This record gives sequence, structure tokens and C-alpha cells, in this order.
Amino acid sequence: MENIVIHKADTRGRTKLDWLEARQTFSFGSYFNPERIRFGALRVLNDDVIAGEKGFGDHPHDNMEIITIPLEGALTHRDNLGNEAVIRAGEIQVMSAGTGAYHSEFNHDPSQPVRSLQIWLYPNKRNVEPRYDQQKVDIEERNVLHQILSPDPQDKGVWIYQHAWFHIGKFDKGHEAIYQLKDGGNGVYVFVISGDVTVNGQALNSRDGMGLWNTSHLNIKADTDTEVLLMEVPMNID
Repeated sequence: MENIVIHKADTRGRTKLDWLEARQTFSFGSYFNPERIRFGALRVLNDDVIAGEKGFGDHPHDNMEIITIPLEGALTHRDNLGNEAVIRAGEIQVMSAGTGAYHSEFNHDPSQPVRSLQIWLYPNKRNVEPRYDQQKVDIEERNVLHQILSPDPQDKGVWIYQHAWFHIGKFDKGHEAIYQLKDGGNGVYVFVISGDVTVNGQALNSRDGMGLWNTSHLNIKADTDTEVLLMEVPMNID
């Protein structure tokens, strides 16, 4: 039987500072909810708005796959691996922290806020050599689910140390699509970036999230022009 959990946008955790407004789907920092620790291998889904030239100074990570998706604006990334880059809307960044890495992220624009998603997944291989990658993702074609992440370095999008696939789609009102899971032991977490959509009979609005497992596919219907992110992840982690 299909299992579903729904996280409405206004039930997420919230951090509000003079330079940062963040909403947390899962427990993070000062936000703790024992019923929202993770969804399978998906540990963090933070929806951040960062003021001009502000951001997160050097901080460490280890044994985590860290994915950043700018939605508006650009971020400046620096790390102790020697990488310095600007990540813009329309790109995706990944850092496999492995044995340990430090990095910082700041809004690249001096005056306009940047909006981005930061996503953490537990890896399926620990203590790897840290690595960094970013790619431009061509997601402008509408009414198509575009793959932006996979476990295969030869496949479309960036790759990570986890049996996971991410897709983004921009759909016109009334369009319907089907997503077939890649692995029967996985689940899918749906995050609505904008608009209204019905997934497997459940109505979702902008910034809502829904996790589904014990299912083989998703039926997606755009109730308005909408943009959705699908994160297929293992439900069991070692």
C-alpha cells in the first residue's frame, strides 16, 4: 500500500535574521521536530533567502552529500579543496564532504537577495575523498521532467554517492505527467517550487512538500502553471 506524508509550507521550521530567512522541512539548527528528522536518505531541505553580500562563513561537513540549487540570483562558493565558483539560477552544485571539507556560501549580488535550496543526503559510501562539482542544467523546456542528479557519473546532471535521482519540471496549467521510480525500494519527496499541483490525488501548493513510498510511479497534474522538484531517494540507510 502506498504511504504518504505531507508537509505544508507553513508548518516548516523558520529562521529569521537580519540577513537570512530560512524555512526548514526537516529538523535543522534550532528547529527540532522529532517527527521530521528525515525522509529516507534525505536529511535536509532548506529554503533560504539570503540578503545581498551576506551568507554562511567557513563551516565544516563530513560524510554528507550537499546539493545547492539557486532559484533566483547567484551564490559565491569557496572551499578548502581549492574551488571558488559562482553558482547561478539554472545550475546545480554538489559537494561530497566525505572525510571532511570546509566551505562558505555568500550572495554574489551586493543588493538583491538570492533564493536557493540546500539539500543534504546521507551517502551510501563513507569517508570518500571530498569532491566538488557544478553544472548548468537545461530545464527551460516546459512540460518535461529534466534529470539533474543521479548516482552515475555518465548520466545526466551531477552525480552523488547515493542511489538517488533528482528531476525538475516546469508545467503549464492542465499538463499531466507520470514519473516512474528508478528503484522499487526508493521513495520520492516532491517539493513544489511554485504553483499548485496534484500528485497521486493529493493537492499541493507552493512550497509544500510530500513524501511517497511503496509506490511505483507518480501521477502529476498541474492545477496552475507550476514548477516541481522530485527527489527519489532510498528509504533505508545503513
